[in-house]
Amino acid sequence: MNVIAQFPEMLSRYGEKMLVLTLEHLVMCLIGVLLAIAVGVPLGIIMLRSPRLAVVIQTAAGVLQTIPSIALLLLIMVLFGLGKDTAILALFCYSLMPIIQNTYTGLKTVDPNLIEAGTGMGMTVFQLLMMVQLPLALPVLIAGIRVAMVVSVGIATIASFVGAGGLGDLILRGIATVDDMKILAGAIPAALLAIGADLLLDVVEKKLGVRTHTARM
Repeated sequence: MNVIAQFPEMLSRYGEKMLVLTLEHLVMCLIGVLLAIAVGVPLGIIMLRSPRLAVVIQTAAGVLQTIPSIALLLLIMVLFGLGKDTAILALFCYSLMPIIQNTYTGLKTVDPNLIEAGTGMGMTVFQLLMMVQLPLALPVLIAGIRVAMVVSVGIATIASFVGAGGLGDLILRGIATVDDMKILAGAIPAALLAIGADLLLDVVEKKLGVRTHTARM
């Protein structure tokens, strides 16, 4: 099927539905990633402070990352039932690893001389973290969020299996009815959403990287 030739017809038939489901898809991903940031950043900080806990946290996050997405989704469904909450929890689990790892890596690569200088100025551990370490680690952290967001957009397409909605609805209905246009109506916005999120966060990451380099100079 010529996708370009069929695109106007696809928009006229599914345009409104595509918009609603794209927003629904995006909201699920944003909530899942924001929750992962709220949990993952503190865990990354804890890893920096405690090497023993770092091994435990990395192992636990790694185990979650290795579970197949559909298996994790169905396991959470058994525990929490159908609906958006189940999908968001699955997205949260898959977003944790890159955010934890990049937070830890970013903090660990901060120049020790800067920390020593801050300590010499009388800064507390919390002040060092908030005013020196986290700002300098931010570009690396944003790279982790970028990975988490792109992964979430892809995984959220299977949220329809648990009645959570999103663009997966169109894809599954298209598969069930052998309707290529309906499949594309779900797949194309999902792909564009992932590409858009990746490009946007790439710009943010590069700008933060330039600012951080300037601040170090």
